[in-house]
Amino acid sequence: MWNLNELLAGLDIDLARLRDVFLYDPHAPLIFSSGLFVWLFAAFAVVYLLLQRRMTARLLFVTAFSYYFYYKSSGMYFFLLAVVTVSDFCIARLMERASVQWQRKAWVVLSLTVNLGLLAYFKYTNFLGEVWASLTGGTFTALDIFLPVGISFFTFQSLSYTIDVYRKEIRPLTNLLDYAFYVSFFPQLVAGPIVRARDFLPQIRRPLNVSPEMFGRGVFLIFSGLFKKAVISDYISVNFVERIFDNPTLYSGVENLLGVYGYALQIYCDFSGYSDMAIGLALLLGFHFNINFRSPYKSASVTEFWRRWHISLSSWLRDYLYISLGGNRKGKLRQYVNLIITMFLGGLWHGASWNFVLWGMLHGVALALHKAWMQFMGRPKGWQSRGIRRVLGVVVTFHFVCFCWIFFRHASFTDAMSMIQQIGTAFHPELLPQLLAGYPAVFALMALGFVLHFLPDSWEEAGVKTVTRLPLLGKALLLIALIYVVIQMKSADIQPFIYFQF
Repeated sequence: MWNLNELLAGLDIDLARLRDVFLYDPHAPLIFSSGLFVWLFAAFAVVYLLLQRRMTARLLFVTAFSYYFYYKSSGMYFFLLAVVTVSDFCIARLMERASVQWQRKAWVVLSLTVNLGLLAYFKYTNFLGEVWASLTGGTFTALDIFLPVGISFFTFQSLSYTIDVYRKEIRPLTNLLDYAFYVSFFPQLVAGPIVRARDFLPQIRRPLNVSPEMFGRGVFLIFSGLFKKAVISDYISVNFVERIFDNPTLYSGVENLLGVYGYALQIYCDFSGYSDMAIGLALLLGFHFNINFRSPYKSASVTEFWRRWHISLSSWLRDYLYISLGGNRKGKLRQYVNLIITMFLGGLWHGASWNFVLWGMLHGVALALHKAWMQFMGRPKGWQSRGIRRVLGVVVTFHFVCFCWIFFRHASFTDAMSMIQQIGTAFHPELLPQLLAGYPAVFALMALGFVLHFLPDSWEEAGVKTVTRLPLLGKALLLIALIYVVIQMKSADIQPFIYFQF
């Protein structure tokens, strides 16, 4: 017979382990490509469907799940999400009631202060302290400040709401639950895309409707996003890219160059993979997000690159920063300066480090130079090159972007310059056959990733239609097959999404 004490003891162990699974673990944040999320989302979907005709209960349930999702990513810092939500909801309401313009301006300044103040404290306190110490000749001891996951995303998202209310482009919400739902909606909460209030708020109270086309596109995007993240990005990162970037001087120039190409593919597959899964999950829940990536390495200029890369951020910077600085309304020279300032702050948004500042400045100067060249040549807005000229433009733009990625990826200028020096002075192309033979799976996946990236857009639409036509069982088997491949290729440790750190 079973010993009751032993049975209870065994049960306690199981309960303890189960409890640990659902509690916050800083070493294992909840991400879309984890097994835990798959099971949580399956349970979530059942309840979500049961509540499809009960609007308020469904919104409340999704909001609660979103807060738990954020808790699993950042622990008790989920209260910051509530602070931003409540403050901006109230500020927008008070802004609407203001009778004179200076009062409206004061309220929007308060919103900027709250959101950017939180961002500045958690993200830039140590950086600014070190800068001040270097300027004054003093010393600064870095504070132990935890950076909450996704704080850059949800503060910018909430700011878009208060600024749009200030500009009278939208009316403020009267229901706090609706606004909490908008700010915390879990598919895009921690790594974007940054969803505009004007695009998302009208969808909240619509009856739940997921058409076959939405469901098919959602499954396709989840499939492609998971493949890009968990198969291509994670594998080439762990097995090649990290080794090169961690010790660039130990490798030849050709290895460093291929490491840079690998990182260019890694960061694209990682971030666009997350965006694809976020957009796909939203579609399965009945919501539409705007596209966030459009094959950016197909770009023939740096201007085109920023119309294709992280579109939600680049358009946010354009609409709320570049235009606020004056845009192109105050002369050509001021326009170039505004572009550089915008990208300087865009670089700083990515991280409190001089390497991010330099990355942003390089892109800002390149944007200004391209804009000046287009104006000098009399090219109309939106003009695109054709034929061999476009091919050369794509090659030059891709290598400029890769050059900038070197500073983006490295934590110090010394390591970045060491990598550039290795490429320029110790290239050793004769090592290429040996290198390809030593990492066959890595370079096969890199080749596959770039081939898929440069395929015509029509091929992706054909893929969407093919998945849409599959029966439900076929869609399920497709995802199961991919999950099996992921399990076979995944490393022992969870590989968080790169943009979680921003």
